[in-house]
This record gives sequence, C-alpha cells and structure tokens, in this order.
Amino acid sequence: MFKRFQTQLIRNFKGPLVSTPKSRIRLFTTSITRRQTPSIPNEMQAIEYFGNKDLRYVTNKPVPSIQHPHDVKIKISHCGICGSDLHEYLDGPIFFDGETNPITHKHKAGQSIGHELCGVVVEVGSEVEEGLKPGTHVVVEANGTCLDRQYLLKDEPEDICGACARGRYNACKKLNFYGLGFSDGGMADYMVVTSNRVIPYDPKVIPDDIAALVEPLAVAYHGVRQSRIDDEPKPQTLIIGGGPIGLCTIFALKGHKVDVKDIVLSEPAAARRELAESFGVRTFNPFEFKDADEQIKKLVQMTTSNAGFSHVYDCSGNKFTFNTMVKTLGAGGVGTNLAIWPHVPVDLYMLDVTLNELVLTASMGYTKEDFQLVVKAFEEGLIDPKEVAKLVSKRVALKDGIEHGILDLINNKEKYIKILLHP
Repeated sequence: MFKRFQTQLIRNFKGPLVSTPKSRIRLFTTSITRRQTPSIPNEMQAIEYFGNKDLRYVTNKPVPSIQHPHDVKIKISHCGICGSDLHEYLDGPIFFDGETNPITHKHKAGQSIGHELCGVVVEVGSEVEEGLKPGTHVVVEANGTCLDRQYLLKDEPEDICGACARGRYNACKKLNFYGLGFSDGGMADYMVVTSNRVIPYDPKVIPDDIAALVEPLAVAYHGVRQSRIDDEPKPQTLIIGGGPIGLCTIFALKGHKVDVKDIVLSEPAAARRELAESFGVRTFNPFEFKDADEQIKKLVQMTTSNAGFSHVYDCSGNKFTFNTMVKTLGAGGVGTNLAIWPHVPVDLYMLDVTLNELVLTASMGYTKEDFQLVVKAFEEGLIDPKEVAKLVSKRVALKDGIEHGILDLINNKEKYIKILLHP
C-alpha cells in the first residue's frame, strides 16, 4: 500500500520531473527539439565555488545546454547574495559537501553559486509547456530534492525519502539547491533548470531587479503560512530580528492582509528599525532595557490588553531570542522559527507552553506555492515593489561580485540588507 501511495504522489507532483513516462526515456539520449532565441554564446562569466574561502570569477565557463525535454535555459538578470552563500564561503562546504550531487551527478566543485535570482527564458526543451517560451520573465524555486531523481535518474518511487513521500519536499533528506550543490546557480550569465522550478512574472508589475527578492520573500511567506496566520481573525505579530528575512516577513504579513499597526519588529540596529518604520510597522529596541525580563515585559505591553502576541517569528536564532518568542506569546499563540540555528541547545520550560497552550513550530525554506503566492501578492497590490526596493542596498557587476559583493557584505554586515549582482 505504501508503495502505491508513493507512486500516486509522484504522479500528482506538480511538474515534469516525476511524470515522464518510461516510454519517453529515450528522449534523454536523442536529439531534443528546442525553441530558442538566437545569439547565445558558448562561454560566459560566473562566480564558481571550490571550497572554504575559495570563490573564483571566470569568464570562460561553458554556457549550460538543454539536456532534457523539460529543461529551460535562463539569461540571468539579477542574483542576490544570501546568508547561505556567505556561510558556504566562511564555514563550508555545507551544501557543497561531497564530490558530486547524488541526484544530478554533477561535480560540486566549480558550480556557479547563487540561488536568489531572476531572468529571461532564452531556450526551452521540446516538452516545456507553451506558457514558458523565450522572452518570458521568470524566477526560480531553487530546491533540488530526491523527487527530482524520478526524472534525472529514472529511479523507482521507493527511493524517495520520507519527507518527499509525505509531500514535504522542502525538508528532503538530500536537499541541495541550484547554486548550492545541486547544480549551477545564478551568479552567472546563464543557467539551466527544469521547468517545474520556474515561476513566470510580469516585469510591469515586478521590476526585474526586485524580482530577485521573490526568493527571500518566499522564505518569509512559507514561515507565515506555517504559523497558520489565517486562522487568527485579528493577529498581533512580533518579528524578532531585522535582517533580510525579518524584513521580508513584514511583507509576508502584508501579503496575508495583517494590519501594519499590528506588526512589531524587534531589532537593535537603528538603521534597520528606521527602514521597518518606513513600511508602517512599529519597532522595538531590545538594547534600551537592562535585562531580558524587562524587554519581555515592555514587548507584551505593546499588545492589546497586555495579552501577548498571537504570532511571534524568530528570525534571529539564538537562545535569547527563542526565550523572547516563548515569553511574549499570549494564550494559544504560535511561535515560528525561521532562523537557521547552529547546533546549540535552548532552555525550554514546558509549563510555559502547557499553561498557555502555545504552539511552537518552524519553517524550512519554501515550496513552489510560496513563490506563486508572493508573485500573486505583488499582482494584487498587497506587496509594493517600491517598498521592497528599499531592501536593496547596492547593485554590483558580476565581475566585481566577490570583492565588492560577497566580501563587502561579510566585512560590513550591518551596512547592508541585500546586495544584487548583475551581468
């Protein structure tokens, strides 16, 4: 029965990766009819990852080619620098660990890095749906999971992990990303992805540079969805941490029609508080108070009837912010962790959770649906691209991306929110 369930899940998975009949496997080794734009070069520039503190800018990387009938080739417009990219540089290899990816069989050393990207379709495989054609502006949902092996390796359904079998492919046990160990990413002139990872957008609604921020917005959107925000008729929300994901969580809450007056951002850096205030939310400086208990008391006093917040989002990720999340929740409140933690324990008194019937949950990355919902929120006017543009601290040419992008962000972290690279 379980095998039949897995097989049905594969058939229902939205995208071509897992739905290619065995009769079509011969297409993988024969010529593939394509639609393409002319004048695609043979070589391109890229920033490649080779290991800890070893990034290399090259100008002679081969332009990737269409390998499968559902592949899409994208000319990159912009690619954001993510904290995960910085971690790979400083502390890696993490996602890049190992010689090859077990699903794509691609060597990890030398892959172009970057997964927050947007671009324009320039070439498609023979079986890509008509809605995706050369000239279409797209963002990329960068997950690489063991569901993809059904297409790339033609494995049997029982080879997928338990998370993917349950439909939670963003928690795949073999999770890598385009630009983080799965295959080449967006710090390059071109990349090839499978069509089920591609989400179109209208550049008249979302400008091309702002579209690169759909990816971090999708991270925040997934966290807000995990918190079941729509179950609360009038949510009062607290965001802990005003970094890129914390600030994106403001827009995710706006996308869920939460009143900005009911959003509080706790952040010690004055510049980030001022930026958040320009979006209409209230802010809180935890460093103004002597100790954690006083901080918690003051935060709770910012809620109606001092009842505590209905939803708290920890976008910082340490034992102090975790404690603040738990202590500032009101009865029946939901605390959601969006931060990627180091492997450290936290103190949790279950009686605090039990007496208030709290729900503590977490969010891992995103799914394609989160990207679609973010694009829809822009289209419906719930997210203003002019406000999102304020998150972009500077734009840097790809050729200068290591020194003036990645290294500058590492050395001046408090100075920047988001740096975008462009060809």
